[in-house]
Amino acid sequence: MLALAAAGASEGSWLRAERQTSGKGRQGRAWESPAGNLYASTLVRLRPSDPPAATLALVAAVALEEAVRVFLPSGGTLKWPNDLLVDGAKLSGILLERAGDAVVIGIGANLAHRPDLPDRPATSLAAHGASADPATLLDVLAEAFARWLGRWRGEGLDPVRQRWLERAHSTGTALTARLPDGSAADGLFDGLTHDGALILRLADGSRRVIHAGDVFLI
Repeated sequence: MLALAAAGASEGSWLRAERQTSGKGRQGRAWESPAGNLYASTLVRLRPSDPPAATLALVAAVALEEAVRVFLPSGGTLKWPNDLLVDGAKLSGILLERAGDAVVIGIGANLAHRPDLPDRPATSLAAHGASADPATLLDVLAEAFARWLGRWRGEGLDPVRQRWLERAHSTGTALTARLPDGSAADGLFDGLTHDGALILRLADGSRRVIHAGDVFLI
């Protein structure tokens, strides 16, 4: 999709792969890609009046959670910055990449298969007795994403942020954040800032704002 974005592909285009030979997640991690799961990407052409580009991760997350809920009514739980969990295990992830005025949003969801991850548990819809064909899920996801993108662009980040918080783990959930500089911060989930950054409440009662990092449930 990055090549298509550079070639002028229009906003709203979607690309889905049956499987990937070199799928990747955040920070260059490999993403296992057997047939039967969802591997899809779309792009957004940024406008001067749009909210910050990084907050498209929240747009994608609320749209994905909504789409998954169609097939798994119990739904999932959003974890900052871009994971959807079911019973604490990773069901899907989202990756944002920039190409000029475009943001390419890649979404991977474990439908039929779940990988064996070294640092966190993973799950699939099939493991919870739910069945979803990748193409069908993408149809639902594309509609939800277009609707939430319209709200993000027309109303600002706040309605997206509020929906994300409604679908996230509860305030006070214990988290650890591994930061880009190699350090870590432990604390309790205390919401999101107005621009979508994570707020951790530390043991001394202070609040720390996290703009980038990997976050794990403790």
